[in-house]
Amino acid sequence: MTEAPKKPLKRKAAPKAAAKPSTKAKAMSDQETRERVLAAALPHAAFDGFTDSVLQKAGAEADVTKDDLARLFEEGPIGLVEFYSASTDAEMEKRLAAMDLKAMKIRERIAIAVRTRLSILKPHKEAARRAAALLSLPMHAALGAKLVYRTVDAMWRAAGDTSTDFNFYTKRGILAGVYGSTAMRWFNDTSADEQPTEDFLAARIDNVMQFEKFKSKAKEALSNFPMFADWAKPKAK
Repeated sequence: MTEAPKKPLKRKAAPKAAAKPSTKAKAMSDQETRERVLAAALPHAAFDGFTDSVLQKAGAEADVTKDDLARLFEEGPIGLVEFYSASTDAEMEKRLAAMDLKAMKIRERIAIAVRTRLSILKPHKEAARRAAALLSLPMHAALGAKLVYRTVDAMWRAAGDTSTDFNFYTKRGILAGVYGSTAMRWFNDTSADEQPTEDFLAARIDNVMQFEKFKSKAKEALSNFPMFADWAKPKAK
């Protein structure tokens, strides 16, 4: 008997290559994800404030899972506000670093730092006002103070401040008052050119400069009295 012809062996199908993730599905860093959520939240926050529902809605629009949203914003809406402030500070530092601040007088450096931060907030002015209102509540007062300190510290550093003595704290305390009061004036400024805010800022900086002159003259006058001069010297550690 003749041998039956052998059937040709079937080649095993090559394993299918895994589908490449789309650009939308590619993993993002936590920083990028937070930025996406913030960008989605700001238009809603302008009307509804920074609430749990706004945070959840923004997370859904940014394609962030509820688990990731809870991980990235552990404190909920107030955590989103804190990130909003930090990201605004970072953008402010970036813009100020691109300017030739060294060619300006110190009062001009401070004025432009305040203006720069407000200009970053301007596209979402109402959302920024809502954030400030939330931070003014007693339960968030400590966080509000911390965020203002971070902002004015960034402003002074951008302005070239290198003080490490008591002036380090007095400068930041004074600027916190200037920035805080100017921001409140700006939130209520409905003029097209925002000149009232500009005038208000200029007046506040004038007050600071007058105080600095007074402090300098007082220090000079006291230096003529050894007892006061010794008392004013920093204590040795």
